[in-house]
Amino acid sequence: MSNLTGLLPNTTYYVRAYATNSVGTAYGNQVSFSTFETMYFPPNDGSNTWETKSISSLGWNQSQVQPLLDFVQSKNTKSFIILVNGRIVLEHYFNGHSATTPWYWASAGKTLTATVTGIAQDENLININNKVSTYLGTGWTSAPLAKENLITCKNLLAMNSGLDDSLGDNVSPANLQYVADAGNRWAYHNVYVKLQDVIAQASGQTWTNYFNTKLRDKLGMTGGAWINSGDGLNVYWSTTRNMARFGLMSLNRGKWNGTTIVSESFFNQASTTSQNINEAYGYLWWLNGKSTYRLPTTQFEFNGTLIPNAPSDMFAALGKNDQKIYVIPSKKMVVIRMGEVANPANPTFGLSGFDNELWQKINALYQ
Repeated sequence: MSNLTGLLPNTTYYVRAYATNSVGTAYGNQVSFSTFETMYFPPNDGSNTWETKSISSLGWNQSQVQPLLDFVQSKNTKSFIILVNGRIVLEHYFNGHSATTPWYWASAGKTLTATVTGIAQDENLININNKVSTYLGTGWTSAPLAKENLITCKNLLAMNSGLDDSLGDNVSPANLQYVADAGNRWAYHNVYVKLQDVIAQASGQTWTNYFNTKLRDKLGMTGGAWINSGDGLNVYWSTTRNMARFGLMSLNRGKWNGTTIVSESFFNQASTTSQNINEAYGYLWWLNGKSTYRLPTTQFEFNGTLIPNAPSDMFAALGKNDQKIYVIPSKKMVVIRMGEVANPANPTFGLSGFDNELWQKINALYQ
């Protein structure tokens, strides 16, 4: 028995045994094996410690780094991070932003609500298949009672509540009006935020306290906060690294350094198609690699994949003005982008042409 030491991660080695005696040396068959790099998680001690990994160690194309950084800077980006196996490969700040400056997640923060909903279900506080009125009482919408009682928590996660998405962001009962029976119509709607009220009611805590205790603090996302933007909506603000921490937990299917934050079964549901109308939507996560997709504000079905240049297994949190969390399991990669809208002439709720352009630049690093 022999031990091999000093091996490099992510490397294939070829070995064969041999034996030497007075007659000579005889060799066995050649065999190969590959080493793998362990997943890294930054400490939760409030320090600035975070392991890094070089472009060269990954075998990526160093000459494509500057074109990528020039591109993201030209698109009103404030911060940009790429993680591989949890380690920082690229981290840059632009346009007066810094590592300690908070920025809003916009609708990318919907995935925080989805995750905490899963945690509350894991703790048997709620069941997403229950109707919303089980927790909030009746009258939380202005839909007829029989129609309101069709809306489950899962419908809020999947964006198929059947409520009118054309009435703006306000989620007061008067603004939540019936259009179709729950489950029969997909429409991007901020009514998802009612899940925060469901969790507060079921837990007997404020939404912020439950969120901080069950998710934020366990990931070391220090300093982040929910800011009320009016109309009953809370928007999350944090540093870019805190967004990266959440992306890293998502890459690991709800686990953080060996600790389960949200069950893998729930996370698997959240990151796969949640209903039969929009293939490209999970539980408040966008899904790449599907054959069709739908977008906010329209009932039109588009053919093709959401972001053609991106890996097909990618799932993403997408927010207004191009706040991005891309999670790519096949590459053990997380990509974070915060900033102003990339194309001011064409602002969107989340997905934009910027996504596909950006992935063309990222692909050039490793293809």
